Amino acid sequence: MPLIDRRSLQHFDWVLTGLVAILVVAGLANLYSATSGPEGVVSGELRRQLMVLGVGTFAMLAVLVIDYRHLERLAPLVYVGAVGLLVLTLAIAPVIRGAQAWISYGPFRLQPSELAKIALVVALARFFHRHGAGMRSMRDLAVPALIAAVPVGLIVLQRDMGVALLTLLVATSYLPFVRISARAWGFVAAAGVASAAGLWLFVLKEYQRSRILDFIDPGRDPLSSGYQAIQSRIAVGSGGFFGKGWLDGTQSQLRFLPTQHTDFAFSVFAEEWGLFGCTLILALYLSMLLWGLWIARNSRDRFGAMLAVGLVGTLFWPAAINVAMVLGLAPVIGVPLPFFSYGGSALLAALLSVGLLLNVSMRRYMF
Repeated sequence: MPLIDRRSLQHFDWVLTGLVAILVVAGLANLYSATSGPEGVVSGELRRQLMVLGVGTFAMLAVLVIDYRHLERLAPLVYVGAVGLLVLTLAIAPVIRGAQAWISYGPFRLQPSELAKIALVVALARFFHRHGAGMRSMRDLAVPALIAAVPVGLIVLQRDMGVALLTLLVATSYLPFVRISARAWGFVAAAGVASAAGLWLFVLKEYQRSRILDFIDPGRDPLSSGYQAIQSRIAVGSGGFFGKGWLDGTQSQLRFLPTQHTDFAFSVFAEEWGLFGCTLILALYLSMLLWGLWIARNSRDRFGAMLAVGLVGTLFWPAAINVAMVLGLAPVIGVPLPFFSYGGSALLAALLSVGLLLNVSMRRYMF
């Protein structure tokens, strides 16, 4: 049956829904603090985020209507559509902050690469559902590698290295299901090192190289390329154990963090709520991700399991990279924190991932 039925509704996943709802509310409160003007004026960023939240919630509920198993048949169409959208972005998108990654039409702006991660997961889930059990050699990796390489390559051409790396990492979420020899894994590692060297020499711009060098030596350019990372660590450290309180963070309220509502939203939260608040939020993220893996384990079929694993990857990797970036444990590469960072496309993609996870979860008892 294509439409949702009463039995599926009886098994609606309130645990995952509740975890996501808490994170969304906390993210909105944090965005208000990071962007509010004098006398608590609601910012344009918060209003736009609320609008996208409404659209994303509708999209999340919409994907519950169709049984996720129909996605296996539609996977090639979804994948080709996403690739076509990436090609269109290269053809018509303007260059914004050094990247050609956003399609704009009046007030409407979409970053197709965020949605391409979900299309990639659908395509890889279909492949590993059909062929994963028999994969034993490097040759068996050729097809999934090509499936991942096309969108990743197009995003690299858009010069959005953060999302390109994120998309690649989402694809690697399936590697634990590949049973190949240690020698083959060594080849994969060598290919990764060679690719990284090629990116450094021929693809990365000077400012992107500077971000990596600033990670290695934070003090090399403290007033320019290293300024934001240093101010982030100051904000996190100044929060102490219980924080300075909501709307009372000096680093955020005095605007020492230039992108505090996007890449460094977690820095604002850490300063205001301290180690105690950060531990609670990270525990919520961990609970959400572990629950997603539980959904994968208890899925009715292998396609649902593979789909859930990839969707967990779309939420895990940006969260892990963003928190590491804020703490100075990773270079600043422009990866948003799901449900916290300002950004309509990222929020929409995260809510779609949650909607598909709910879809798999609520149909685990269906035959």
